[in-house]
Amino acid sequence: MSAEAAAPSWAWPEGVERHVLDEVESTNAEAQRRAPGLAGPAWILARRQTAARGRRGRAWASPEGNFAATLVLRPKGTPAEAALLSFVAALALHEALSTLTGRPEALSLKWPNDVLLNGGKVSGILLESLGSGVSIAHLAIGIGVNLAAAPDAAALEAGAMRPVSVRGETGISVLPEEFLDFLAAAFARHQQQFETYGFSPIRTAWLARAARLGERITARTGSETIEGIFDSLDPTGALVLATSQGRRVIPAADVFF
Repeated sequence: MSAEAAAPSWAWPEGVERHVLDEVESTNAEAQRRAPGLAGPAWILARRQTAARGRRGRAWASPEGNFAATLVLRPKGTPAEAALLSFVAALALHEALSTLTGRPEALSLKWPNDVLLNGGKVSGILLESLGSGVSIAHLAIGIGVNLAAAPDAAALEAGAMRPVSVRGETGISVLPEEFLDFLAAAFARHQQQFETYGFSPIRTAWLARAARLGERITARTGSETIEGIFDSLDPTGALVLATSQGRRVIPAADVFF
């Protein structure tokens, strides 16, 4: 297939706003501020973040040249269904990174919301919601990708994944705004699949790209440490481990290899 024939699949998705800002506190915080005035879904990209954060309030290093953006949208369905969009985002990241680097074999997905390159963490996903009860008014899907540089491993908490960057691992330089074009298109495709066919094909595709599937891993919740063989994901996206005490279904945890 020629580049010209393939190009339309990477066109910017129709009806999605695109905002590129020089500096913000964090793109998720900016998304939360802008959400009430948005007519539809919108990507917010910042060239610099002054107070970026990851899961559970952890700091997220965001030097200039790396990718920091948030998609804010009105999700359909329940909060539990909206949470599954983290797997949609992971597949979109895998696709965009595979296309731009030409290294799909070097990429894998780490439950619940990281992307690995050559076994190191290159990207993370953070979902935050507005609203409560049976529906969510808006959902912010924050995404950080180490395009240009990785944070200093010595500054991370003990046991954290080795951080890597696209440039450092592949020698390929990708501009954040270029990456946004590919990511937005990929996300729109996987989101359409999710809304049309449900979570099952997303789950299957995610597992096909999963890191350490069939291998022994450790899951740490707020109250216990569980070791076992990474067996699968259940229909809600929870981690399924085969342990010495039997099958365990874990809805939320940090995973360590």
